[in-house]
Amino acid sequence: MEHKNMADTALQILALNAFNPMASAQLSRDVAELVTRRQRSFGQASVLFYEEPLHVVAGIGTELITIDGTPYLDLYNNVPSVGHCHPRVVSAVRAQVGRLNIHSRYLFDVVHDYAEQLLATFPAPLTNVLFTCTGSESNDLALRLARLVTGGLGVVVTKTAYHGNTTAVTEVSPSSYKKGAPPAHVRTVPPPHRAYYGDDIAGGFARAVGAAITAMANDGIRFAALLVDSIFSSDGVFADPPGFLAEAAALVRAKGGLLIADEVQPGFGRTGAGHWGFARHGVVPDIVTMGKPMGNGMPIGGVVTRPDLLADFAESFGYFNTFGGNPVASAAALAVLNVIKDEDLIGNANRVGNHMMASLRDLSARHPAIGEVRGAGLYVGVDIVNRGTGRPDPAETTRLINRLRERHILIGAAGPFGATLKIRPPLCLSVGEVDRFIDALDDSAAA
Repeated sequence: MEHKNMADTALQILALNAFNPMASAQLSRDVAELVTRRQRSFGQASVLFYEEPLHVVAGIGTELITIDGTPYLDLYNNVPSVGHCHPRVVSAVRAQVGRLNIHSRYLFDVVHDYAEQLLATFPAPLTNVLFTCTGSESNDLALRLARLVTGGLGVVVTKTAYHGNTTAVTEVSPSSYKKGAPPAHVRTVPPPHRAYYGDDIAGGFARAVGAAITAMANDGIRFAALLVDSIFSSDGVFADPPGFLAEAAALVRAKGGLLIADEVQPGFGRTGAGHWGFARHGVVPDIVTMGKPMGNGMPIGGVVTRPDLLADFAESFGYFNTFGGNPVASAAALAVLNVIKDEDLIGNANRVGNHMMASLRDLSARHPAIGEVRGAGLYVGVDIVNRGTGRPDPAETTRLINRLRERHILIGAAGPFGATLKIRPPLCLSVGEVDRFIDALDDSAAA
């Protein structure tokens, strides 16, 4: 997929695969009524998926169920990481909410059990955790920590990054902007792909980060951190080559900054190569942030860091989050960790993900509209391109997404132009379900 010198209009992240009431087809009566209620209550902030939004009433495993009883294969939702309504998570939540739910300034076993098991998945010296309720809160706290420790304000992110929606985190999320751009203390670099860096992705990406840091310094802005989603999901999913991030990480430390790894998307086994996306690159971040999949949908997030960094922070600020790490959320998150281990979901992500990428690359060889296939484990990006020019084709991507929905398969979009299929299903996806998706995509692309 060619990215350089393109005239294509970049899209704001919430515009990808979004329902447009002004351009929608005739909606069924129940969906139309719900859309009206949504717009009345939510106003212009209402965001829905698909040309015809789905009225969902249940979820189980890899499927969402609509009000008419139709099951849809869910290849989009990474939040229910171990599967929609996993019985062990449901059971843990039910038992805990019936026993105790309170903030963490009291002592209770489940939060300590969870913290110890979570930290056991991290390399030394990442041995302290702070709990939040969301990934946005986690990234906000990470920025505060990095800025206090380094004395700097400047942050480097990729051009289409998304890291959440607090004020500070929106500033480091270029894909959130409909108008304008991030402030001067935030600098962007192209994502790690050969279209920008040729064959030397590691060196090229590090040099781009270095140039951004130098440009900030020339403007009188002190550097604090490089913040990256370690699979670069919003940029279009860039996972390879393994290890490319190490050179940039070394440069960041040499410049006095910290590396923050946003693991909201690639964490908890999704890449099929261990619990954390950063591990594929042989780096140990200074700060790691987590959210969404941590509790399979329950509101829990976290920040893991070194004790020395946390001590510096704690000398200047107290930190307390009323519901961060509450007993019910901790019980859900502990169940998630145990399910990942007991059901070998990291191994499953590797096996099923490899089968998916091989099958998609076979389709790419037969369909001109299917371009490059990228990813790791069960996080995969597929470029959709114009058959004649090879340029990104957002219109064809939207068509394919909605045709797959008609075949009861749910999928999303990513990348600056919304021309990359974003595939991030629950980790319990099977080979048979992959084959069902491949057949549907084959037919839809041929049409």
